[in-house]
Amino acid sequence: MKTLAILGGTGKEGAGLAMRWALHGYRVIIGSRSAEKAETRAQEMNRELGADYLTGFANAEAADLADIVILSVPYSAHQATLAGVREQCQGKILVDLTVPLQPPAITQVNLPGGAAAALEAQALLGPGVTVVAAFQNVSAVKLKALGQPVDCDVLVCADDRAAQRAVIELVEAAGMRGLDAGGLKNAVAAESLTPVLLHINKTYGVQGAGIRITGLDDGR
Repeated sequence: MKTLAILGGTGKEGAGLAMRWALHGYRVIIGSRSAEKAETRAQEMNRELGADYLTGFANAEAADLADIVILSVPYSAHQATLAGVREQCQGKILVDLTVPLQPPAITQVNLPGGAAAALEAQALLGPGVTVVAAFQNVSAVKLKALGQPVDCDVLVCADDRAAQRAVIELVEAAGMRGLDAGGLKNAVAAESLTPVLLHINKTYGVQGAGIRITGLDDGR
């Protein structure tokens, strides 16, 4: 099994994915700006899971130890976090979950200067890193329900087909259906769906609205 580092794994979405992947047999490392915070959060999750599945390190060390790096941070921390792990991510896949929300208007689409957070990540990290956009439209509320499939599809955008397939495997390991959503430029659409879903949550008084693509058979 591959080793996964989740930078921002102390947050709700990163933690939900971390625990799901750990239960599926992956070695999972929690990354944070503070090694102490990362290790503390990893131990909290281990107690919840009932075994020592996860470890915690500062972001750069976590990325260095990983085969695949997952970025789960607010957009305000996106550029700084990537700059701090650029060297450690070379030759690897980086899965970017980031949505460029602009608080307090989080129910409105915000297009950043680079059109999408994932495209900005690719530009910052350079051609030595393969950026894949995924998981933007999955609620942390759903991920927290361990042992249950998540009633939500995950759009996976990438320019490298092998990397895209590898991330779809991660999606399925976490209990969801991953779909080939085209090249990395299509992350603009995937990221923009999140504020729409947040608006739906607010308007209809629900938690965890997601997307489901119809018209596909199980074999797709």
